[in-house]
Amino acid sequence: MSEVENTSFEACLQKLMTSLEASLYEEATAQLANLHSAEIARLLEGVPPKDRTQLWSNIDASTQGDILKDLSEDVQSQLLSEMDVEAIVKATEGLDMDDLADIVPDLPESALHNLLLTLDHKHRDHLKRVLSYPEDSAGGLMNIDIITVRDDVNVRTVIRYLRLLKEMPIDTDQVFVVDRSYKYLGSIHISTLLTNEAEQNINPLINKTLKPIPADTPENEVANLFEQRDLISAPVIDENNQLIGRITIDDVVDVIRDEAEHSVMSMAGLDEEEDVFAPVMQSSKRRSVWLGVNLVTVFIAVFFIGLFEATLQEKIALAILMPVVASMGGIAGTQTLILVTRGIATGRVTTSNLKVLMNKEVAIGFLNGVVWALVIGLATYAWFEDMTLSFVIASAIIVNLIFAAFSGALLPSLLTKLKIDPALAGGVILTTITDVIGFVAFLGLASLVI
Repeated sequence: MSEVENTSFEACLQKLMTSLEASLYEEATAQLANLHSAEIARLLEGVPPKDRTQLWSNIDASTQGDILKDLSEDVQSQLLSEMDVEAIVKATEGLDMDDLADIVPDLPESALHNLLLTLDHKHRDHLKRVLSYPEDSAGGLMNIDIITVRDDVNVRTVIRYLRLLKEMPIDTDQVFVVDRSYKYLGSIHISTLLTNEAEQNINPLINKTLKPIPADTPENEVANLFEQRDLISAPVIDENNQLIGRITIDDVVDVIRDEAEHSVMSMAGLDEEEDVFAPVMQSSKRRSVWLGVNLVTVFIAVFFIGLFEATLQEKIALAILMPVVASMGGIAGTQTLILVTRGIATGRVTTSNLKVLMNKEVAIGFLNGVVWALVIGLATYAWFEDMTLSFVIASAIIVNLIFAAFSGALLPSLLTKLKIDPALAGGVILTTITDVIGFVAFLGLASLVI
């Protein structure tokens, strides 16, 4: 988001909050009137639940559906729980099938039943097809508003067909070519149709280089394909190579944004869909789990410190300098962890090149270790005037930075194989490793030479 857009949002939110604090709900609702549904969704997420409910009740039902699909899961669930069945059906009946499929799992059973009754047989089948695939797969992302043609017609026929449609689906940059059994053959860009003679048969114009995306492809791989091929839309096929839908760039942008939010929030053990104004007890329960995990890891580190209790009692300076060793290792390891986790998510890091990357990161850890060992060693000598202590902390820094780089590179791959999200668990495990290695290296060496 640009600085101008961000400033505009902050101004809108401040103005909205001013009206809400004065209980001027009609005035607050009027401020939302000319905004895009996505902007309204973001503003609703930025106000407390009580005010959000009041605003929502004043928003026109024809707009509510478009807003619902852009809300975070927690906020979406809150608003849906406060709506009656008739209101839910009215708000969601105009949504595209892919957007409707995202909302359906949160709908009350009675509302879902009534909503299905409003759909014709074709749209019910389409909705069931989208819901049959995991939400985080190509099948879950796709929409079924596609334009298909056969390969035995000419350009004039295709253009006449497009004109008869009156309105084309959003982000239509190409039409898809299928055979009699609806198997995917290729695509033709709209620009290609417009720049060729009317009597030209479309078969030679078919772009066969655009490979279809299997419906079970994970959404992060879909995002990578769109990025690598600069796609606006892409066909989705089932296991029989039959065309079942398409994915458009707006859906992929949502995936990229969600992945970025997931990475940032997971590092702190938080849910990216959590409402920032969620009830205190609800938020406390979610966060307490990772506080408990962190407590266990802290006790592990404390246990290893306890092994050198006698050494610490002899030299109080060791206790003062301990956090330096742990902190340097933690930062170095986290840098590598984030780099490798991102590389795995984008497909740039695999088992085939992991060894090369690990060697590189360990080399960086060693080089940085030597540089900062000299700096910290000199600072320690200037402070305590103890050459032995300076040597001990410098050596511990080198050892910890090497292990931190090694662990940061290995952990994401190991956790991924164990089907554990490295963004969620990697930071906690890495911190424990760097703390333990740092303390053992520092205090262990000190117990030998001091």
